[in-house]
Amino acid sequence: MQQVLRKLPAVHELQKHPDANRLRETYSLSEKALTKVIKSQLDAVREDILQKKGTVEDPSTNEFIDTFFKKVETCIASQYSPRLKRIINATGTVLHTNLGRARLSEKAIEQMVLVARNYSNVEYKISNGSRGSRHDIAEELIKEVTGAEAAMVVNNNAAAVFLILSAFGKGREVVVSRGELVEIGGSFRISSIMEESGAILREVGTTNKTRISDYEKAISDETAMLLKVHTSNFKVIGFTESVASEELFALAKSQHLISYEDLGSGALFDFSAYGIGDEPLVRESIEKGADLVSFSGDKLLGGPQAGIIAGRKDLIDKLKKHQLARVLRVDKMTFAALEATLLEYAKGSGLEKNIPTIRDIIATDADIEERVQQFIAHLRETELELDYFICNDESTIGGGTMPGVEIPTVCIGLKMDGLTAEETHRKLRCGEPPVIGKIKDDLFWLDLRTVTNEELPEIVDAIVSIKK
Repeated sequence: MQQVLRKLPAVHELQKHPDANRLRETYSLSEKALTKVIKSQLDAVREDILQKKGTVEDPSTNEFIDTFFKKVETCIASQYSPRLKRIINATGTVLHTNLGRARLSEKAIEQMVLVARNYSNVEYKISNGSRGSRHDIAEELIKEVTGAEAAMVVNNNAAAVFLILSAFGKGREVVVSRGELVEIGGSFRISSIMEESGAILREVGTTNKTRISDYEKAISDETAMLLKVHTSNFKVIGFTESVASEELFALAKSQHLISYEDLGSGALFDFSAYGIGDEPLVRESIEKGADLVSFSGDKLLGGPQAGIIAGRKDLIDKLKKHQLARVLRVDKMTFAALEATLLEYAKGSGLEKNIPTIRDIIATDADIEERVQQFIAHLRETELELDYFICNDESTIGGGTMPGVEIPTVCIGLKMDGLTAEETHRKLRCGEPPVIGKIKDDLFWLDLRTVTNEELPEIVDAIVSIKK
């Protein structure tokens, strides 16, 4: 063993090897970065020898050096590649939180690239050459599409909730129904956010029933706000009762209190017109009298991650001046994508094809069936021998949105010789690009609702690579 260890080449010898120069140039590595990888791989070889893991080649041979530099290159390719990767989503879940939620429109992507590549007027007034406010970038568009007096943007809807409660509820009571104390992703709860903001939670009603009289009885001199939370990620069905938004907003107004509705998903498009869900529209909440509403940018809106606050101008003006507004502000990239997305809504035409989230949600099972047939045509061109099955199924919206809503879809199941469904999924998942599907009834299924026509041949290529 010691004799084998003594034959290991020194680091400085490996640094001078032609393969080292090739890797340095190919991957644009500094001498220091390459040396670090060489040392780590040399340590791994040394550990393998000491642990007697498998058969170790004679370190003095050319075969050993070739194998060693292949390991070095594999390590470099892994270590110096972006961790954030493009993924083909074949789960059928349109707003898949783990896969990044909403895909941006082409206009939003173009605007982000433009702003990223150049300087921009993010805080500059071109008209008079003075300092401007980033709040101005999207405010007019938000006002137009929601009907609100004023608006602002923070980095997500949880931040919007936190800012509003901190600004108007700190040290005072905020009244909310027990049935609306939701928990969003990552174990973040409305009650916990409220506690951190300094607002005092005043629960009313029960999990399944809350009446307007419950709110009336809870109002005191310590009350600052009546809060309504849209339960966008769950439904309570059966023996239930809740207070209509307009009724709660009217009560708040009569008692000179702030009414605030956390809409969460933030729909500006009427999906119910297509028979999909009953998601409340942001504009409707404003029209019903809400003083403030907040919602997400990367859910049903189909834009980037953001928390959008709309409502009364005097309240929004106070929020803009709050110290937390700077802490929670968004960057130029988010504004670029959000503005481009909102412009599509303001124009009011072509949303069904221009906003990927809307397009994918309203796609019919007939649309998906056509895509399945295109996929099969690509598959047949390869002359691969594998079994596939077509069946009707349901897609989900995802992202904590439209709970219980399932959209008819068509899926294609794959059965590959010698591979279980789990193994098929793992191999496709670990490919480049990764393909994520779903497993059901011991088969690996592709729901092409969330797959573009351009991605179909890529999935087929991934399947071919498995079969090789």
